[in-house]
Amino acid sequence: MAKIISGIQQIGIGVENVYEAWDWYRKILGFDVEIFDEAAEANLMLPYTNNEPQRRHAILTMNIKGGGGLEIWEYKSRKPEAPKYDIQLGDLGIFIMKIKTDKIQDAYNNLLSNKVNILSNISKSPEGESHFYIKDPYNNIIEIEESDQWNLKLDKLFGGNSGSVIGVSDMDKSIAFYAKILGYDKVIYDRTGVFDDMIALPGGKKSLRRVLLKHTKPVEGAFSPLLGPSSVELICDTQNSCSKIYQDRLWGDLGYIHLCYDISGMNELREECKAFGYPFTVDSSNSFDMGEAAGHFSYIEDPDDTLIEFVETHKIPVMKKIGWYLNLTKRDPKKPLPKWFFKVMNMMRKS
Repeated sequence: MAKIISGIQQIGIGVENVYEAWDWYRKILGFDVEIFDEAAEANLMLPYTNNEPQRRHAILTMNIKGGGGLEIWEYKSRKPEAPKYDIQLGDLGIFIMKIKTDKIQDAYNNLLSNKVNILSNISKSPEGESHFYIKDPYNNIIEIEESDQWNLKLDKLFGGNSGSVIGVSDMDKSIAFYAKILGYDKVIYDRTGVFDDMIALPGGKKSLRRVLLKHTKPVEGAFSPLLGPSSVELICDTQNSCSKIYQDRLWGDLGYIHLCYDISGMNELREECKAFGYPFTVDSSNSFDMGEAAGHFSYIEDPDDTLIEFVETHKIPVMKKIGWYLNLTKRDPKKPLPKWFFKVMNMMRKS
């Protein structure tokens, strides 16, 4: 079976208080469906935790209107560390999370009324799409972008995660990586200069090479209607005055810790990554169990060591109160789940 990438499942965010952070993301951006809430020891992430198992508490939450979710992540065995310097555009790693809206002016006004830290006015990206930037209470920058790609028609201003902005050191090498491994094979733009729409961001006044990548082919697979299309925007500091965002810190420390994709065909993907020179650095091998969800996960590093996670989902809760779980191992991996399934999931929303 060939690999299938159904979209961005989630982006990991390291925080100091998992419930406080979820409260903000739920009430402000609509991530209100809990997939799992589990405290355990991260025994398999030793390459990124100083070879010591670390206790952590994680919540995976989705916005069923459409888009990827969030894995909100808190260390329980140590105090998470912030970056040792003020990170800026071009620094190596995940710098910005993209969030969708279908009403960008209403979204802007809503965030303004909720006293969210808005960094820029609504402007046009080099693609010609309307967007603006905000900062969450935990010092993470978020891009709000307009979209017409949705899973369900819901009375919500915001959807889920539609991509990331990632700092890279060698643009051409990174373009090849994201095209070959993740299927972002369409260059929407490739421009160098100082960009008016980013000038309000840290590092936004310097010259940058900026490349937006998308997929040529529509996403497929069980969760493709929910996760939908996504993009990766690569930023390279043309003066090469960049640092690694997670330099001398651990996976799970404060900030965007990884970008995770929902996939099928983990064994085939393992061989493909190895052949291309990016072998799995972490591999759960068999099905992991998060209590309320189960599957197979792995990690690779992009050319600048940014962590990319893959999850092959085996079981997820549909209605936990009655013990209804969906077993994904017994269905055609290319076949999208029906709309009624996501409507049922929407009934799990928490206020």
